[in-house]
Amino acid sequence: MKNEGFASAQMLRRTVLLCAVLFSAVANSTLYTLHSTLICAQSRFDSIQHIAEVTVVSRYNHQEVIPSQTLGGEQLEKLSAHSVADALRYFSGLQLKDYGGVGGIKTVNIRSMGTNHLGISYDGIELGNAQNGQIDLAQFSLDNVEEITLFNGQKSALLQPASDFGHAGAVYIRTRAPRFADGRRYNLRFKGKYGSSDLFRLSALWEQRLSPSVSSSLSAEGLTSSGKYEFRYRRKRQDGTVAYDTTATRQNGDIWALRAEGNLHGMVTDGFWKLKLYTYHSERGIPGAIVNNVWRRGERQWDHNTFLQGRWQQQLLPRLTTQAVAKYAYYQTRYVNRDTTQLMVDNTYRQQEFLFSASGAYELLPWWSCSLSYDLRWNRLDADVRQFLTPQRWSHYAALASAVSLDRFKLQASVLLTTVSDRREGAGSKSMTELTPAVFMNVYPLASRHFSVRAYAKKSFRMPTFNDLYYTEMGNALLRPESALQYNVGLNLDRSFRDGVLRYFHLQADAYYNSVHDKIVAYPKGQQFRWTMLNLGRVHIRGIDVEAEATVVPVSQLLVTARLQYTWQQARDVTDPADAYYRHQIPYIPWHSGSAILNVQYRGWDLNYSFIYAGERYNQQENIKYNYMQPWYTSDLSLSWRSSIRTVELRVMLEVNNLFSQDYDVIVNYPMPKRNYGLTIDVKI
Repeated sequence: MKNEGFASAQMLRRTVLLCAVLFSAVANSTLYTLHSTLICAQSRFDSIQHIAEVTVVSRYNHQEVIPSQTLGGEQLEKLSAHSVADALRYFSGLQLKDYGGVGGIKTVNIRSMGTNHLGISYDGIELGNAQNGQIDLAQFSLDNVEEITLFNGQKSALLQPASDFGHAGAVYIRTRAPRFADGRRYNLRFKGKYGSSDLFRLSALWEQRLSPSVSSSLSAEGLTSSGKYEFRYRRKRQDGTVAYDTTATRQNGDIWALRAEGNLHGMVTDGFWKLKLYTYHSERGIPGAIVNNVWRRGERQWDHNTFLQGRWQQQLLPRLTTQAVAKYAYYQTRYVNRDTTQLMVDNTYRQQEFLFSASGAYELLPWWSCSLSYDLRWNRLDADVRQFLTPQRWSHYAALASAVSLDRFKLQASVLLTTVSDRREGAGSKSMTELTPAVFMNVYPLASRHFSVRAYAKKSFRMPTFNDLYYTEMGNALLRPESALQYNVGLNLDRSFRDGVLRYFHLQADAYYNSVHDKIVAYPKGQQFRWTMLNLGRVHIRGIDVEAEATVVPVSQLLVTARLQYTWQQARDVTDPADAYYRHQIPYIPWHSGSAILNVQYRGWDLNYSFIYAGERYNQQENIKYNYMQPWYTSDLSLSWRSSIRTVELRVMLEVNNLFSQDYDVIVNYPMPKRNYGLTIDVKI
């Protein structure tokens, strides 16, 4: 073990030295220069300047090589959304798993490839969970979020952490950066909400200018809810007769949560730095599945998550830009199940993560740029579980990327080398290495550059999680990584008009094919609580994503914006022709889904209607009548009024969610709330 540690340290020193040498020979991306101009997350000015969100979206998408979708600023405020997970429902190609209620766990899946293939970044640095690979997005509030962007494939940037090149898709969450009016040194914001299920949500934001080049922000939020809501529970037997048809109240869905986030933003010559401390603490009941007419469950969960992260970016030479990122995270989760009908559990899990990333980009020619990135990540999981192996994981990522940007043609290519080494107490170490390339292309056939055609091909993979490999009586230490091949072709049309009724129009369409190999699945070993993890799965996925947006001005001061998304997906299990479910649609993936947002603004009034639809699907591998789930839809309506008195801005919003009181389950036996209400008061000083 000492020799292995010495060798690992030697390899790390050599890699860092190699990065330092190559930084002097690699170059800054033309795409990066473009992104800086448009104040994206990479911009060295994004902590001071601000451009209206709608303008950013239209210009930014017009120039991208890689397809993306964005919700930002005012759009997020108008939606009946409280967490990041709620907002992601309006992106095409994403499937949200929602177990119901304010405190229900919410995870997201991209293009049917699974939650673990989607990277989630918070202010440019990835959120991690080595235990099960899933990020509970309900823990991240929208109160301090300025923009959410979804990329299929990877982000359209060369200067980014190496691991960002490895995801099948990525969600980038950008929080608000301090901005001050002339002569002001501080901003204050207070927000309160009361809603159904005894919901109380209070938040505050304080932004302070400390010097001409340094500013700070402090955001805090408290949330409490009983989690109780009425629902209808109706189930049929296989012969079609009704087994249960009851209206009841959801139990054990209570939650209290506290979130605090502190930020320091600094400017340096041709660059910037950011420092963030984030902490989240909660206790919640876990409303279990309703089976055999049983409503109450004894599951509870405590989360105590804290991380400290920093980011520095600077243009050191006229053609050389570098970035360094560091993060330390500590996550503690306690899970208790006192249900006498199940296995009694009371376990505490503790995760630690350390991340360091260094990257450099160099402009070789005005139209040709290259970058090199290296990441080191360390993860450790400990638990008070009998015979727990306390695994540690050392991950090394090295990415080489290049971009060509001509007048009507853009090309971005990258290759990522990933080496992962797992160590367990008394069990030695095990290493895996993967090489994953990607190529993206964008062509502008018209001189106006309003229309573009794009295509990409990419290989990605995801490592088995600690639970997959080492969970007691369930893990399989011989698991191989789960890999995915992605192919995409698409088109993009953007037009802005200065005069007339139609002011802006956007259309984006993509057709894709994904193939997932060595899919990690759980199979029973013959006893109810003993399972084994195997590389048996293979899934072929075909789909179409369409997004359209238009803004019209019928009369003076009346602004109407409509946004539509539609997804068609065929995700078939092609693992074994002998299986009864061979070539069946995989669980919880609808063939048809979509959303619509209609917003009307007139003077200080704002009316917003949003609609979400999920078509028929199945909740098990076999597509039979017993596993069939009917389509569902929801309609949300909100009306807000805004007024200003001197330096104080007041906004009041009334919202009605699930307007038509639709009865539906996102996950079988986890009923969602019927019609519910909310009242929000927002004060800015």
